[in-house]
Amino acid sequence: MPPLPFTRLALPLALAFAVLGGAPGAGAATPPAQPKEGPGGQAYASASVVKRVLGRTGAVTLAYYGNGAAPAQGRPVAVVLHAWGAVNPQAYGSFIEHLARSGYLVLFPRFQEVGRTRPVDASGLAANLVKDALAELAGDQEAKPDTTRVALIGHLAGVPLAANLAAHARETGLPVPRLIFGAMPGGIARDDKARGVALHDLNAIDPATLIVTVIGDRDARAADVAARRVMREASAVPTDHKLMVRALSDDHGFPALSATLASPAGVNAAYDVAQLKLPTPDPKQKPAPFKWSADMTLTGEQTVLVGQINGAGTDSLDYLAVWKTFDMAAAAAFSGQTATSLKSNPRFTDMERWSDGWPVRRLSVETPRPPAPPKPGAAVAAPVPAKPVAAPGKPAAKPAAKPAGSARGQ
Repeated sequence: MPPLPFTRLALPLALAFAVLGGAPGAGAATPPAQPKEGPGGQAYASASVVKRVLGRTGAVTLAYYGNGAAPAQGRPVAVVLHAWGAVNPQAYGSFIEHLARSGYLVLFPRFQEVGRTRPVDASGLAANLVKDALAELAGDQEAKPDTTRVALIGHLAGVPLAANLAAHARETGLPVPRLIFGAMPGGIARDDKARGVALHDLNAIDPATLIVTVIGDRDARAADVAARRVMREASAVPTDHKLMVRALSDDHGFPALSATLASPAGVNAAYDVAQLKLPTPDPKQKPAPFKWSADMTLTGEQTVLVGQINGAGTDSLDYLAVWKTFDMAAAAAFSGQTATSLKSNPRFTDMERWSDGWPVRRLSVETPRPPAPPKPGAAVAAPVPAKPVAAPGKPAAKPAAKPAGSARGQ
C-alpha cells in the first residue's frame, strides 16, 4: 500500500494534539464535587439565607441563617472568627452559606478595623460583639439561637481568638462552647506587645469542650506549631477531646488540590459586606481617641496572605477537609462524644475519588500527646492567672508574658 499523503496525516494529528494538549488539564481527571448528602453535602434544610446587621456603628456583627421558621429547639450557633485583615465575610461566604443553609445561626463579629484595631484588644472586642448579638437575637423566633450548642470557628489568628473566648466564656457571660474548630492556626504572639494575638490562660477552657484543628501540608510548620500549642495549653481538656487533622495536597488531576494557609476561605460575592446597610455614625458622637501602634498594620507577608484569602475559590478541600470535618466534629461535640469517635470513623478521613476513580489523598489525624509529668524534685511553675477581657470602653489589665510563639500567617 502506498504511503498516505502527509496532509492526510497532519490534520488528524493536529486535532488530537489540540484536544489532548491544547489546554491545561485537558483530559485530566477532575476532583470530587461537593457530596449530594451527608456531612459537607448539599442536602440543605433551607433554599436561601437571611442576612442581618446587628449592633451599632463601630461594633457590628453580621448574622446569617436559613429562611423559614427555626426548629423548636432553636438553631445551633457557629461563630466565625476571621483571619487578621480578612474582615469582609465574602472571603468565607461559601462556608457561611453552607453553615446557614444547614441550619446554623452564623455570627460574623467584625472585631477588627484594619489599621486601627490592636491585636491586644481583639479578644475583648470579639467577646463583647458575640455577647451583644446573642442578647439581641435571644427573643427572635426566626434566628432563635440555641446557646447550649455553640461552636467557635477560627481561621489563622481567629484560632487563638476562639481559644481566648472559650477560656473567658463564663466570666464574660458568653455561652460555653462545645466545639473549638481551628483551621490553619496562626498569628499567636509571645505577649501583648508583639505582633499577633497572645493566648490567655487556656487552662480555663471547659474540659467537655471538643478541640479540632485542621492544617495543610503547604506552609505547614507554623500552623502545626500553633495547633500543638493551643492543644498543650488547653490543659484541662482531656486528650480524648482533642484531634489534629492534616489535609494533604494532591496533583493527580486538574485542577490540583493545594492545602495552603488560605484553603479554608472560599469567596462568595453574595456575602460582600458592601451589599448590606451598616449603621451610620452619629454626627454628634465624637470618635474614640486613636493611638497608633505598629502591630495594627499588616506586614508585607500578611498583605499577600490576605490577598490569597480574598481570592480563594471553593474546591474539594473545602467540601471534604473543612466543611465535612466541621459537620462531623460539631455533631460529635453536640452529642457528647469524644474525638476518638471521629478518629475511628473511616468516613471522617475519606476525601473521595478523582473522576477516574483514583482516591484523593486521605486526611491524616493525630491525637496530641498528653503533657509530660513533672520530673521528681523539679520545681513546678505557678500557673499564669487568667487574663481579664476588657469591657466596652475599658482597657484590659496588663497580662503576664507568654512563651515565644509564631505570629506567621495571621
